[in-house]
Amino acid sequence: MKVLVIGSGGREHALVWKLRQSPRVTKIYCAPGNGGIAEEAECVPADVKSLDSLIAAANQIQPNLTVVGPELPLMLGVVDEFTRRGWRTFGPTKAASQLETSKGFAKEFLQRHHIPTAHYAICNSAEDVRSALPHFHAPVVVKADGLAAGKGVVIAKTKEEAALVANEMLSGKMLGEAGARIVLEECLSGEELSFLVVSDGERVAPLVAAQDHKRIGDGDTGPNTGGMGAYSTRTIVDSQMRDWLVTHIARPVVAGMKAEGAEYKGVLYCGLMMTARGPMVEAIEASIDGRTSDGDFKWSDDAAVCLVAASGGYPGTFDSGKKIMGLEEAGRLPGVKVFHAGTTRREGSFYTAGGRVLGVTARAAELETAVKQAYDAVGKIGFEGMYYRKDIAARALKR
Repeated sequence: MKVLVIGSGGREHALVWKLRQSPRVTKIYCAPGNGGIAEEAECVPADVKSLDSLIAAANQIQPNLTVVGPELPLMLGVVDEFTRRGWRTFGPTKAASQLETSKGFAKEFLQRHHIPTAHYAICNSAEDVRSALPHFHAPVVVKADGLAAGKGVVIAKTKEEAALVANEMLSGKMLGEAGARIVLEECLSGEELSFLVVSDGERVAPLVAAQDHKRIGDGDTGPNTGGMGAYSTRTIVDSQMRDWLVTHIARPVVAGMKAEGAEYKGVLYCGLMMTARGPMVEAIEASIDGRTSDGDFKWSDDAAVCLVAASGGYPGTFDSGKKIMGLEEAGRLPGVKVFHAGTTRREGSFYTAGGRVLGVTARAAELETAVKQAYDAVGKIGFEGMYYRKDIAARALKR
């Protein structure tokens, strides 16, 4: 079959890399792709911010299956439009994707369906912020309601700082339309957990859990980013906790969306904080056909680690166009795969083209080995201003 992957980041590179391993896939395309993806798929020009552009690309390809990576085209309704044209598409509809694209919608939905979530307030104006802040204890989390490429979350140490950040977001100066509405949220203490399930609109099948590292600096310091690295092991959640998360969070979300007329198909991302009060929600074919089940996935017991190599200055201002060295050498190391998140290729060389540039990934039987392999690999890569965290998975290794 012909498969089209929509997107241009590290997630889409990983999808392309894995999908092309299927014996059923005869040709794989990516719209628009990036420098690294071009080595593993045919990249097709397209603008993920334009439905017309994505429809034109799919018309040219006539894919048997389309997999949508980024949230923006989901928010625009790409799944609705592709499905209407008879193209089998993996991902939630425009209505269902509000869980991902609007933090305010997600918080109100969780409250309506009695799913555990942090105390919050939705604010549309500076006056709303002034009225809400007395009901919070510092620190206060300030979140832009809309999509902000991982930059729409600020943990304010004081209420005064929270008011300043909230008003800057609401003014449009900080994040544009994404901050036209903001969410204030209590700051939860605990370990973050990324828990994903595949849903067919009614049933869910859990994927292996992971722990993300959102802050730019070692020791979880500095501003939030789209993610500076992650790791996964078979012991992040035990089978009892996994069943609890499916029963009390994933299934109620899917059932609630169906009850509200916005059936959720695709991958549902549950961003959790494992607190003393219990887990709190912050945020392929079987899915399309309505036959998802627990038995769909067989998982390796191996550990996996991903280190993000970022441009200097990210998540603030950064320069692009820096030549990347050492990719082939890093990729030859055992158990290592380098995914491209923000790169271009010209005249046989790769150059930086984004804040998060590479996802240097390693897999091994034990977490300690995977961590070492990933850091050995990133040590062979270089570009001007390259930055990466030195403590990915450190918390798990201490345990």
